[in-house]
Amino acid sequence: MHTVAVLSLKGGVGKTTVALGIASAALRRGTRTLVADLDPQGNATATLDPPYTTATLADVLAAPVREVLQRAVAPSAWSPEVDVLVGAEELELLNEPGPDDDKVGHLSRALDELHDRPLRGRPYELTILDCPPSLGRLTKSALVAADSAILVTEPTMYAVSGAQRALEAIERIRDEHNPELKAAGVLVNRLRPRSHEHQFRIAELRESFGTLVMPTAIPDRLAVQQAQGACSPIHEWHSPGAQEVALTFNMVLAKILRSNRAGRHRIDHDPGDPAGRTARTADDARR
Repeated sequence: MHTVAVLSLKGGVGKTTVALGIASAALRRGTRTLVADLDPQGNATATLDPPYTTATLADVLAAPVREVLQRAVAPSAWSPEVDVLVGAEELELLNEPGPDDDKVGHLSRALDELHDRPLRGRPYELTILDCPPSLGRLTKSALVAADSAILVTEPTMYAVSGAQRALEAIERIRDEHNPELKAAGVLVNRLRPRSHEHQFRIAELRESFGTLVMPTAIPDRLAVQQAQGACSPIHEWHSPGAQEVALTFNMVLAKILRSNRAGRHRIDHDPGDPAGRTARTADDARR
């Protein structure tokens, strides 16, 4: 199972759109997928529209045991092949740093349990972690659990600084908790190709981060909002704009799956291993 965290440090850039687009591409590919909704706004859960559950991800982060997972994971309305680890507003209470920061490994333990003993059907091949737009405890938990992370940004004047801070967070988590974590790339969302401002900002990103900036960007198309409003995968929304976006997400998913060399890691990796704690810069992440 490969676990990818989808994160941004700014709200409103379409992070959940990216997480759902990757899930839609995985469904089209036939990849068994779990979407874990760590964002207290719960937009991913709303679009995937699972049936009512008696527990949520907030309960799982408090007690990452099988009995709680069985009550917090449900099939999505999209397909039985896409499950949801259901989000809730209560997650906001868990997002502030505190004395129980030792619980940041709970999500990783829960995913290991799901990998070792699937709840239903075949094991998950891909887990997508939809993070809140901040570097609080929830995003930290996601990065501890993830194999890779995608940084979502828009082509605006704040894109470079936001991506830089997110990369620094990835490096910090890699050094302190998760030596296997790597940046899968910086993904530009809501691109208007004819906008000179957007092209200028993408050039800025590439100057700062090189090949870490994904060669494909998500175009700004009304079909994305239409599909989400109808609780439909973008690959099943029939319009030229939807087809364009869907093809882009196919390429993003392919890049994620190509990076799946080691598979699920364990959080009990020896933190004293010098090779695991070697600090890396953004240049290292690009290689």
